[in-house]
Amino acid sequence: MTKGCVLLLRLTEMPSSDAAGDWLRRMGAGEGEANGLTGLGLVNRGVFRRLLRRDERTEYTLDIAATQIVAEKREAHYTYKGEKGYMPMVGHVAEAGLVAGYEFREGNAAPAERNFKFLQVCERNMPKGKKITAVRADSAAYQAAIFNYCEETGKVFAVGADQDAAVKAAIAAIPERDWKEFRDGEIAETVHCMNKTDKAFRLCVMRRPREQDLFEDKSPHRYHVIASNRPNEDAAATVEWYCKRGDASENRIKDLKIGFGMEYMPCGTFQANAAFFAIGVLTYNLSLGFRGVALGKEWERAQVQTVRWRVFQTAGKIIRHGRQVFLKISAAMLDLFAAIRECCARFMLEGGAVPETS
Repeated sequence: MTKGCVLLLRLTEMPSSDAAGDWLRRMGAGEGEANGLTGLGLVNRGVFRRLLRRDERTEYTLDIAATQIVAEKREAHYTYKGEKGYMPMVGHVAEAGLVAGYEFREGNAAPAERNFKFLQVCERNMPKGKKITAVRADSAAYQAAIFNYCEETGKVFAVGADQDAAVKAAIAAIPERDWKEFRDGEIAETVHCMNKTDKAFRLCVMRRPREQDLFEDKSPHRYHVIASNRPNEDAAATVEWYCKRGDASENRIKDLKIGFGMEYMPCGTFQANAAFFAIGVLTYNLSLGFRGVALGKEWERAQVQTVRWRVFQTAGKIIRHGRQVFLKISAAMLDLFAAIRECCARFMLEGGAVPETS
């Protein structure tokens, strides 16, 4: 941060890396309400609700996924990919792009662990009048509890299926005449159920030719299977809808990690890094809100690097005049900066400056 920015923000000095690390460790320490992570969670939920209430839609799709953060820290555990780090879970509302919920997890936590509870947490975070009506996830969420919950609460779902013995048997029973051309392979569907599911569900199966190898599976095809309860559409339409989670979830997690620095963890302790990740999620949601509120709809899809380059990195000069501090910028940017200030001020006055945390 430049000397001019420090002056403009009225900061006496920037905290050192040691001071920032000590603060993160204090935030992660304590129990119950004394734990800073609890407070950060309340602030994150309040900001999420505040921003989502501005959206005209009332029904949303929830995309959930675990992501690996590689971190050679003394307390970090090895992930299933064989690298030390962490495995946080992140849930996005696809239509708005906002993070509805997150859980910072140890590296050795299984991606399938506590997915059902995480889904319920994301649902509780929704503001009044808004609801989750659809769920998409990878095979880590292939669980009877999630499927039953979606059926009970009227949600549609599309989840990557585990190719266990029962699923393989169901695939083998699909008649050859049912396979149709799809993308660079073929597609078909069948009906399946698990031991603990209350209702049967669809299996949308894609297959592609396998390159034969002496040491690999001798099956002539590679399969990708999606479990879904979406009604009144063919398998191709279900797969197309499921694949949208690549942009709605995977790319947004990538933006959270790379665009906001969450691919690196600063501290050696789990709790301090959990606080750092919570701040990253808060920054991500506030950034989306800033783009939508202050910059307008044409900026909603812009990545943070684009906003930094076109707005935050605008050349300017801090000057003093008449005992006041001014930011001097190009006349071409003056209207945009004035509009940003006006929109931010109006947004703060809507319902008060304190975000909802109840």
